[in-house]
Amino acid sequence: MKIDKLDILVCGGGYVGLSAALAIKAAAPSLDVAVIDAAPAEVWRKDQRASAIAAGAKRLLTALDIWATIEPEAQGINEMVVTDSRTSDPVRPVFLTFGGEIETGEPFAHMVPNVAMVGALREKARELNVPIHQSAPATSLTVTEQDARVETADGRVFSAKLVVAADGVRSQLREMAGIKTQKWEYGQSGIVTTVAHERPHNGRAEEHFMPSGPFAILPLTGNRSSLVWTERTETANRLIAEDDIVFETELERRFGHHLGALRVEGGRKAFPLGLTLARDFVQPRVALAGDAAHGIHPVAGQGLNLGFRDVAALAETIVEANRLGLDIGSMAVLERYQIWRRFDTVRMGLTSDILTRMFSNDFTPLRLVRDFGLGLVDRMPAMKRYFINQAAGIPDASGPRLLRGEAI
Repeated sequence: MKIDKLDILVCGGGYVGLSAALAIKAAAPSLDVAVIDAAPAEVWRKDQRASAIAAGAKRLLTALDIWATIEPEAQGINEMVVTDSRTSDPVRPVFLTFGGEIETGEPFAHMVPNVAMVGALREKARELNVPIHQSAPATSLTVTEQDARVETADGRVFSAKLVVAADGVRSQLREMAGIKTQKWEYGQSGIVTTVAHERPHNGRAEEHFMPSGPFAILPLTGNRSSLVWTERTETANRLIAEDDIVFETELERRFGHHLGALRVEGGRKAFPLGLTLARDFVQPRVALAGDAAHGIHPVAGQGLNLGFRDVAALAETIVEANRLGLDIGSMAVLERYQIWRRFDTVRMGLTSDILTRMFSNDFTPLRLVRDFGLGLVDRMPAMKRYFINQAAGIPDASGPRLLRGEAI
């Protein structure tokens, strides 16, 4: 049996898996790194979603010489407003507003089409000679003191000092490694689609808290916006199955008319929402990253950026250990990554859970309390600045260097 021997095998060809492979390879060219992806070749081109890239993640992508490729399709978020209302309310009072800049000329986040981001990462993988094996889901994982062996559905066997599981919230590698999770469902699904509108959004993002959950309008380039529309799962499934006229009518009731006439672009999909937190981020020769380690509700818009924080911390941990001649798959090395990421992940998971439970209801006393709280924060510039800095994801001097735009 032929065995492909590597230093690092990354399982998952999304933005976390690819950026982890590239961050390590760029800083340690001598390491042999490869990616396996369960999806067929080119399927990523069909992804019509867009994601919010926080300033810290943008600095990471800049340090990896990827942001310049993405930037023409990136839309800065210049302002954010938060409302709390019912669909039937004639007006939606704004309780909280945020200026979008963390520094002059630098928005706290950009909206980027997933196709543009993954395409740029794949192009960089070609430049750095990081192979991506498509249609190669892992079917078994065997860990020894010397290596971790992964067999794929096409019969290939890979041996690596470290396997990085970045294969999503339903991670097969996580299950094979025997890592348990804490998990619960919200009974909600997020409808994702893109709309074109008559008037410009001027870079403004909107988060409308409604009884069924948040309805987020996120600006894209041109007169377009990406929507993340939370509904009870049964309602979301019904809306997805409706014809275009019914769907657009229901969408318009929530979107409003402030941007003029609307038109749905592309398709629409619904994704079940829940909270999944891995009890361990690492096992001997295995490390989890991205949604494989933590799947959170999109209410705070931080799921993707948590994944990039994982990438920055894992890459720095591995590269520095390699420079010291340490075993990059040992628990002595991987424990540093786990300690680095555990607190931030649990904190964000709990924050998203509290926000979801607090704002996805129509209980009048609770609405009064949360609206008072939003209004209070709106009158406290220092508190608003703190929230913006947290959302931007730029660490202090003790945090991963890539998130500050510095090379490892």
